[in-house]
Amino acid sequence: MLIWIKRRAPLKREKLFKIGEVMQYSGLSRQTLHNYTLAGLIQEARRTASGHRLYDESVFDRLEEIKTLQSKNYTLMQIKKLLEEKKTQK
Repeated sequence: MLIWIKRRAPLKREKLFKIGEVMQYSGLSRQTLHNYTLAGLIQEARRTASGHRLYDESVFDRLEEIKTLQSKNYTLMQIKKLLEEKKTQK
């Protein structure tokens, strides 16, 4: 009698970045990242057991979009609306 074992796909581990790394790579301050979170422009970061914020790689694309729109003189509220509209169109 043969027993087939169903293999699971290997877990894909995503790279997580501490807030200091996000600050370094994006050139933004801790306060700016906090303000973007409060304004709903970026997702609330996950937290480690010790309370450190962890962001996934997608935060860099979002920050790039925000920076681009700010360079075109959009306000944070206008940016939020544009990003929400883009999300619903997908």
